[in-house]
Amino acid sequence: MLRTAIRNMANKPLLEQIKQIIPPLSPKLHKGQAGRVGVIGGSQDYTGAPYFASISGCDLSHVICEPGAGAGIKTYSPDLIVHPILNERDTPDSIRSKLESIVSRLHVLVIGPGLGRDKHMQNAAKVALQMAREKGMYVVIDADGLYLVQNEPEVVKGNNRAVLTPNVVEFKRLCEALKVDTKGEPSSFAPLLSKAMIPSAAHLSAVDNIDIVLHVQVEEIKEPGGLKRCGGQGDLLSGMTGTFLAWGKSYVEGGLDEGDAQGEKIPEHRVPLLAAAGASILTRAVSHIAFEKLGRGVITGDMVGEVCGCGLNGRQMTNGTCRSVRHIQLSSASRERKDGKVRCDEIRAGTRA
Repeated sequence: MLRTAIRNMANKPLLEQIKQIIPPLSPKLHKGQAGRVGVIGGSQDYTGAPYFASISGCDLSHVICEPGAGAGIKTYSPDLIVHPILNERDTPDSIRSKLESIVSRLHVLVIGPGLGRDKHMQNAAKVALQMAREKGMYVVIDADGLYLVQNEPEVVKGNNRAVLTPNVVEFKRLCEALKVDTKGEPSSFAPLLSKAMIPSAAHLSAVDNIDIVLHVQVEEIKEPGGLKRCGGQGDLLSGMTGTFLAWGKSYVEGGLDEGDAQGEKIPEHRVPLLAAAGASILTRAVSHIAFEKLGRGVITGDMVGEVCGCGLNGRQMTNGTCRSVRHIQLSSASRERKDGKVRCDEIRAGTRA
């Protein structure tokens, strides 16, 4: 029975599975049930990255940063919960003590946006990764979090709850560090890196302008993105991945959904793949829409404003490829289901208090 259910789920269109883990809009839910995400990052030089990684639609967003970044990040949004606690004098033990009370409240950690490469920040990332593994938490690793993985791959080896979001350059560096042969078709590199680093883990990487998502199965996301490669888009991606993972965790734990119309429940092992794919589709879509409006002048802040109008309901599937719908409803796109629950088919930007 279980094998049949998994096989049927694998044949179900990817987008439908992604939509299934999105929490319903229901008066029965309380604050925090639809995602509590923590971002480990934010340094004196990089304050924008953790903001972009924290503003993608979960209920509560925490940013854990160094003191020099805290004030700046707080001014970007009053919705963010900012903890400027990572000091240069901290030891691994003191970092763990500071993080414990915060991390224990979260569904997911996103490690790397604005992290920087200073020793104390890299140590904080390492401790956070260890804590996440001990607690069985999902974790997204991006930016200078990947620099840590590049130098110390053992921090994530064997962790099937880790999702890596490297860009092309970061992906090549990881391949070099893990001695992955990059001869041949670029699309074959990601499975090799996955096998070398994290068996059965999910990776999302940019190869030849196509995002490749791995979790036993391989999914290629060919959603068109914008042509302006401004900084910050990767931070949106990692933050959205964290949000989808938080939703997936809540879905698996129950209380948010009871399966689809056929009573099929998405298995837990598929959540990282669906989170990575959903984040990839959404990030590319908002980039594309913002670029169509503003062209060369577009910046990542403009893309944040498009998240609310680019729900997963506003997609069309054509030959297995998602493409943007030119006219997207900006009003609420929720729908009531037969069981009386309301599913959010539209993802709104920002946190909900």
